[in-house]
Amino acid sequence: MRRILLSTLLGMVAMTAHATGSSSTAWITPAEAAQFRTTPSYAETRAYLERLQKAAPGIIHLETFGTTPEGRPMTVVIASSDGAFTPEAARAAHKPVVLLQAGIHPGEIEGKDAGLMLLRDIAVTGKYPHALDRLVLVYIPVFSVDGHENSSPYHRINQNGPDSMGFRGQSQYLNLNRDYVKADAPEMLAWLKLWQQWLPDFLIDVHTTDGADYQYDLTWYTEDPHKLDPAVSAWQQDMIVNHAMPAYEKRGHLASIYLEFKDGRDPRKGIENFGSGQRFSTGYAALQNRPALLIETHMLKPYAKRVHAVYDLVELMLEQIDRHPAALLAATAKADADTVARARDAQARVPLTFKADPQSTKFELKGYAFTLSHSDISDSAWIQYDPSQPKTYSIDNWNGLLPDLSITPPAAYVVPVQWTAIIDKLDAHGIHYQRIEHPLTIHAEGYQLDHPQWAGKPFEGHLMLRHFDLHAAPREVTLPAGSVIVPLDQRAANVAINLLEPQAPDSLLRWGFLDAVFEAKEYGEPRVLEKLARVLLAKDPSLKAEFDRKLHDNPAFAADGDARLAFFFEHSPWYAAQHVGAYPVLRLDAAQWRHLQAAHASTGTP
Repeated sequence: MRRILLSTLLGMVAMTAHATGSSSTAWITPAEAAQFRTTPSYAETRAYLERLQKAAPGIIHLETFGTTPEGRPMTVVIASSDGAFTPEAARAAHKPVVLLQAGIHPGEIEGKDAGLMLLRDIAVTGKYPHALDRLVLVYIPVFSVDGHENSSPYHRINQNGPDSMGFRGQSQYLNLNRDYVKADAPEMLAWLKLWQQWLPDFLIDVHTTDGADYQYDLTWYTEDPHKLDPAVSAWQQDMIVNHAMPAYEKRGHLASIYLEFKDGRDPRKGIENFGSGQRFSTGYAALQNRPALLIETHMLKPYAKRVHAVYDLVELMLEQIDRHPAALLAATAKADADTVARARDAQARVPLTFKADPQSTKFELKGYAFTLSHSDISDSAWIQYDPSQPKTYSIDNWNGLLPDLSITPPAAYVVPVQWTAIIDKLDAHGIHYQRIEHPLTIHAEGYQLDHPQWAGKPFEGHLMLRHFDLHAAPREVTLPAGSVIVPLDQRAANVAINLLEPQAPDSLLRWGFLDAVFEAKEYGEPRVLEKLARVLLAKDPSLKAEFDRKLHDNPAFAADGDARLAFFFEHSPWYAAQHVGAYPVLRLDAAQWRHLQAAHASTGTP
């Protein structure tokens, strides 16, 4: 009752502030004032938010949570009906935290303008005075600020307005929605700190789609149930599918699940999963045991319609969570507890990759009539839609995913102190670890990696490691002081696994942070290797058979004198001593971890 009275009082104060404004149009947002032909600059956006904060200081609070490469402040808005502006206050009040972010791709900026309108209608005009009674909203109006200010009419050729729009990459040409795991960009490092500070219970990420033409105002995506804790998956299904979406369509909108067509030139061939992974916002939230909603407005709808589509869906999601806050808190708490408890299960399996479910379902696509004609320009099919002719197609839906490659997680990982690139990423993601204060010899499981193959061109500033052979190998290693032990009885264990398991699609190894392990540093002179080859051939008939076989099967090898000599060097103890391909991160099973803890304790280390 006391909370309700306080909320009512704050709402009255806010409405009084509005009533004393200069006119009834005082709170029109810049986009509304421009009839949605344009979207405001970052300075104009910040100025509007500062006005909101001044009008409703008990509801709206602005902070800076980072600085962009070009020196701009990164703004976050904390909105709460009772002034719960810190994570501690939110937790003390048992309020779930909703993180709403816009402008990670700043040409897709509906979330910014919708957010300004929604905050106004919550905090000032009184349209939704109770939307934040039982939750705290953490709102990033523009994530990629430098990209937002790099505005041009020519950045998104597929999109219908606004007149000028931001650029997909930030100022270092990085795509922030591919950066969640590798965390190269300063903006992402700031976001990760914000995430760890607030540990949101639900993430909403607002985008604009590309692709086909169809009737829907927006499409939406949530991670597959196989990527989520069952409690989180169940909450997501209930709140989004069973409640928010039906209410949304009652407001006159048309929405669909995310539409990734198997063949963009012919929608009748069906849809498939777009392949969200850990590098994306919703994929990273899944690693963190959190539900997430990806909103993709339809790029060909007028900008005003797209903004209102986001406004209504976000408001309805807040309404649903505000009605049932305990359900969300219970789901995320159970997911975290399940992850911690899994460390005690020696039989647990964790999927690293996923494959398409071969079983499709039927989907009714509300599209438009279209024609397919042969193009003399591209020498392929050219699809042309007719938006004046709505048409429904029954197509196949292959969105379902199944676990593919799975691993048994260790009880803990070990990272030697010299591998600072790895430890820095553990720090960036808030992974808990322990440091040893004295050198320590351990027995652990390692990986040997061979035959690496990299991508032919860079992606997000890296040459991705596409393929390698892997086999487990026991190791005895003396760890230097300062080496770290990463136990997996922590809520962020899934993040650690996907950073440190080599075969994970976004592992640090895949992104190229450990390429040096594949480089031999010592070599042999040809005159020395000529002698070595003869010694080895005389000593080992099986090696001679292998050499002869390779000469026969591989003409390029046979024609390359240096490669032929390298064959013998790589089969010698001089090469083996370099430990080429030895993955530096080690795995401890439960018994090894207990032994290490005992040894660790005997050194007097806390």
